[in-house]
Amino acid sequence: MIDVMAEDLVLGLGGTVDYEIRWDADVLSALAESYGIRVDELTTTTPIIDERALVVTVLAFLATGGGGERFVLSSEIVETFAAHFEKTITLGGTGVRAGIALDRIGVPTVQHLVSIDDNVRRLLPASMSIVSSATHDTLDPHLIVQYPEATTVRLVDGAVTAPTSNRIIFANDAPNREMAIATGLGDALADAAAFLVSGFNTMQDAALLASRLDDLVAAMRRLPREALVYYEDAGFYRRELSALVRERLLERIDVYGMNEDELQEYLARPVDLLSPADVCAALADAHALIPARALVVHTRYWAIAVGPAAAAHRAGLESAVCTAATRFRLGDACTAADLDDTARLGRHPGGETVVTAAERELGATGVAAFVVNTAHPTTIGLGDTFVGGFLAAAPAAARRATAVALDRALDAACGRR
Repeated sequence: MIDVMAEDLVLGLGGTVDYEIRWDADVLSALAESYGIRVDELTTTTPIIDERALVVTVLAFLATGGGGERFVLSSEIVETFAAHFEKTITLGGTGVRAGIALDRIGVPTVQHLVSIDDNVRRLLPASMSIVSSATHDTLDPHLIVQYPEATTVRLVDGAVTAPTSNRIIFANDAPNREMAIATGLGDALADAAAFLVSGFNTMQDAALLASRLDDLVAAMRRLPREALVYYEDAGFYRRELSALVRERLLERIDVYGMNEDELQEYLARPVDLLSPADVCAALADAHALIPARALVVHTRYWAIAVGPAAAAHRAGLESAVCTAATRFRLGDACTAADLDDTARLGRHPGGETVVTAAERELGATGVAAFVVNTAHPTTIGLGDTFVGGFLAAAPAAARRATAVALDRALDAACGRR
């Protein structure tokens, strides 16, 4: 069983209400045929101005096995599409889902929220404390489309089949797009052991983002110096804005995380996740672009950290991979005992080969994913659950090692001895 920290974890920056639809290929086929959608129309970059464009985007992702997040013109489009399916209302956002994973293994958290409504009040675990910038109730649901491997959807001139399972998120969420920072965040951070920053990916106004970063940096001045800061990229709606966030926060970020889809978006090329040479080149290029002390990329086959502080986070990677695999097996119902069962599973052999190469060629630290066979996998929230698992096991020693590494770097830069 994983030993978890008793210290405070503050997770942010925004939570969401999610509509998780139950996948139905026949319904998608009927929609595609009713809209006259053809195979050569499929693209993941079309503006989602109506339901037809949303269907086109879903099918384009499905055809490649890809996942990601996309902006829609209005929440009404989400409501209209979701009405065709059976759906479950859940809570999302990296911080909230990470907190739910931690709640399942008995770790309380403090959540920074920017919106709230009766769904949030009903579904948020009792172990979570809230710091919120919301001034009134709002509901702007995020549509979560989770499709299974080998599912086939018919179009008017052919069909597309998913090569693997994945998930797509669609939303128009004004509170998360504005990302107001709560005045009480600084107080919450004053005694924090770790702080998760995520959610800026949904912002689209550069000037507003700069202002929010000012507010966040001011609040983070209250953080203890040894506190771990974990930043999860989460896929920017406007990729160029990610550079603004790094410019302001990278110096204080200890761990910079992203998934395989975000890695490939940054590099603007596909990456063969089971090719040691391809992965090593991709990790080297990504770290050159994002020179974090520990850049973590998590995928279905492996999780690898590169950077000068990577070695301090092996325990976090092990915990993260185990926690995410347990969610993949069991969904939200997983418990601490289920983590023990997952830890007894075998590792992906291709993932182990990639990890060995990355550790040898890049001085990286990595762990292979577990081999999980289940008829009903949960792909929703795996990255968020990964983050929760990482934070659950990130030991004080790792945070101290990061602080020491930073001190040494500053000493060298300033000519101190």
